[in-house]
Amino acid sequence: MSQATNVRQIGGEKKFPIGKIVLYIVLIALSAFTLIPFVWMISASLKLDREVFTFPMKWIPETFHWENYSLIWSKVPMLTYFKNTAIIAICVTFIQTLTSSFAAYAFAKLRFKGRNVLFMAYISTIAVPWQAYMLPQFILMRSFGLYDRLLAIMVLQAFSAFGVFLMRQFYQNIPNELCEAARIDGLSEYGIWARIMLPLSTAAIATLVIFTFVGTWNDYMGPMIYLTREENKTIQIGLRRFIQENSSDYHLIMAASVVSLLPVSIVFLALQRYFIEGIATSGLKG
Repeated sequence: MSQATNVRQIGGEKKFPIGKIVLYIVLIALSAFTLIPFVWMISASLKLDREVFTFPMKWIPETFHWENYSLIWSKVPMLTYFKNTAIIAICVTFIQTLTSSFAAYAFAKLRFKGRNVLFMAYISTIAVPWQAYMLPQFILMRSFGLYDRLLAIMVLQAFSAFGVFLMRQFYQNIPNELCEAARIDGLSEYGIWARIMLPLSTAAIATLVIFTFVGTWNDYMGPMIYLTREENKTIQIGLRRFIQENSSDYHLIMAASVVSLLPVSIVFLALQRYFIEGIATSGLKG
């Protein structure tokens, strides 16, 4: 028997992990399958329109037409859409992360009457569909004079029950003794939050940033309802207009779609090292 299949250790015989290898093969195959549409989109964005639906399909174009990515900027004001979306996504991500971490610290580390009831009542709002309060929100924003302004989207998404839940579950894993020792040393609650909780919750913050930024960047219904002027529209609304005006130019549509995905891809790739850790540790306690 070969050494590879008959490895003996002090604790016993080490068996060949056939099941784990099969599992990895299945997971790799499923991952590759889910990436097929994205690979096709990138391939189509570098072709001429007549080459997009040729049969048999050519995954690698004979000639790479990089000019497709320059043409899309002249078709519609794509740069304006990007600017508006970036402003909204960055501001909403910053504000929502700040408010969620503040509220989560109070629910996780402070003791006050009705804390658990208030937390459950707030978290239960996740189950309420957006369509149920869409009209009251619209009336409220219009009465505040925020209709057709980017600030309306920022105000509506400044708070997140999911973000509070995620951060609270992570904060509960941080020992209370650290907070008690800081209070004895005279550190205020804001100081404990800034100097102890935030540095120890990088994974949870990165996870929340990914969810918030991706959700805000890909938001379609909110900008469609609240933003009407061309100079205020976002990338998702602009992409819809681009498709309507260039419905037969599939190579340009794919190029515009690839460009619209770049920011969220960059954010995810930059923070993905913390993503799995944040998801895993946020549900260990609570």
